[in-house]
Amino acid sequence: MNFIKNFFERTEPLVQKGGKYHWLQSVHDGFFTFLYTPKTTSKTGTHIHDYIDLKRTMSIVVLALVPAVLFGMYNVGYQHFKAIGELAATGFLQVFLYGLLKVLPIIVVSYGVGLGIEFVFAQIRGHEIQEGFLVSGMLIPLVMPVETPLWMIAVSTAFAVIIGKEVFGGTGMNIWNPALVARAFLFFAYPAQMSGIKVWVSLSGADKVVDGFTGATPMADAAAGHITYSVADAFFGLIPGSIGETSTLAILIGAVLLIITGIGSWRIMLSTIAGGAVMGLILNAFAGSPALSEANQVFFGIPFWHHLILGGFMFGAIFMATDPVSAAQTVKGKWIYGFLIGILAILIRVINPAYPEGMMLAILLMNTFAPLIDHYVVRGHVRRRLKRATVKGQTA
Repeated sequence: MNFIKNFFERTEPLVQKGGKYHWLQSVHDGFFTFLYTPKTTSKTGTHIHDYIDLKRTMSIVVLALVPAVLFGMYNVGYQHFKAIGELAATGFLQVFLYGLLKVLPIIVVSYGVGLGIEFVFAQIRGHEIQEGFLVSGMLIPLVMPVETPLWMIAVSTAFAVIIGKEVFGGTGMNIWNPALVARAFLFFAYPAQMSGIKVWVSLSGADKVVDGFTGATPMADAAAGHITYSVADAFFGLIPGSIGETSTLAILIGAVLLIITGIGSWRIMLSTIAGGAVMGLILNAFAGSPALSEANQVFFGIPFWHHLILGGFMFGAIFMATDPVSAAQTVKGKWIYGFLIGILAILIRVINPAYPEGMMLAILLMNTFAPLIDHYVVRGHVRRRLKRATVKGQTA
């Protein structure tokens, strides 16, 4: 691998200011520092140095997403062969390879479009390429239905990067989670593709015509008053849904890595789950109300722990709500922020029959209010310290 490093070092003068290819400096630097630790050091002032930079931080998050990605690929194949009645006769490898071939193009389009736009903005501004899209580029495919057309993936990714990030100044300046901005854009612009009905379409055999199958997700079924999947299926993830959101087990494996490395906030994860559980219990208390329809009584009566493993709740709690840029920053603020996300997610899910998956809206709403939460938490600390200082001054 030394020849790669030597190539970058040898071509570095060509991309510096005044060099023949100076306009490629950001791209050259982005690839070089992604593959190798930057050799630059602080030249002035006092700085705190750490072994981990933003690229390594983002790489850990991507690694934490791997279990959800791999299971999502398998589940795509599983749902396909189950729909056409050939699951029993199909081996594990064939099921996984089918899902791989369906999911991989979505990931390629997401990264291709997103990184391409980031490169262009970096060159225009003359800045280094930011690494935040390393995670967003993987999150966007995982929150999409597998049959979303690739052009929609491209358009939503472009919208998320340009409107969700770059207009605010790039990585670290965005108000909302970019992956959720992409999903929200598709949900409101193309509701038929994002309404909670996932369509699995494929060839059922070399000598057969295209066989289409449309199935409601567990959340859509629950909203209609039908619980069609077992708790085990919901926990392990063998249910229809967006690519990376179905397996609670795979998501929790990623959560362990984020917590151990300190990359993800366990306070936000725990408080989001607690908020969802509390709202689930509150709604359970009204499940028998005669004012509710039969379908609503079933939805209100879903046990709180079942809510936590359905839809995108757990994926949002672990990977979306904990976004270090758009989440609350203070310790108390993280508890408040996460708890309100859990409350709102289950409330929107159950109360609004037209939108049985409320995690996206809950996180985007609390992203908006996260700075306000931190503001009042800090003000509260200041008031308490001033009060203690005043009391000590008077007693002295």
